[in-house]
Amino acid sequence: MAEINPSKTIVVSYDMYTEFEGERELVEQATAEQPFQFTTGLGFTFEAFEEKFKDLKEGDTFNFTLTKEETNGDRREDLVFDVDKQIFCVNGKFDDKQIYPGNVIPLMNADGQRMNGLVVEVKDEAVTIDLNHPLAGENLHFVGKVLNIREVTEGELKALHHRGCGGGCGGCKGSCEDCGSECNCN
Repeated sequence: MAEINPSKTIVVSYDMYTEFEGERELVEQATAEQPFQFTTGLGFTFEAFEEKFKDLKEGDTFNFTLTKEETNGDRREDLVFDVDKQIFCVNGKFDDKQIYPGNVIPLMNADGQRMNGLVVEVKDEAVTIDLNHPLAGENLHFVGKVLNIREVTEGELKALHHRGCGGGCGGCKGSCEDCGSECNCN
């Protein structure tokens, strides 16, 4: 795969589809009024997604599919498990306002890593949680248009990099040696 120079911000509108029983199903839309914007080469979007834009110009249309291997991977059954219902109690009462089938809830593991989990089922003693990405196991089909492509300034790249290292709030502890930025949020 050709390396993309991390110096472009690309703005696109698109419809994203998956397939359900042989039919395309619209699952996400980025409109011209509320487009999707990304900076290439920084790892914030799928590499295979960025690759599709390397030869496109402003005004070009696109129509491509990314396989599940290029995006969220296969669905994993080991990421579906039961959790003791007691951890969802507030003031001694089960929080049924937040913990119900179909709701996505914020969770944290023992290492402090944050993640979202889908409540699959509420049982007598446990809650079944699914940590798979909602689109795991799905190929993603994109149809859209490139609205804008522009060079990223050095200042924007530094700011993006600095934000990725924690912005000084615990990540680089006040300054970032990689980008030379100072944290002004302490």
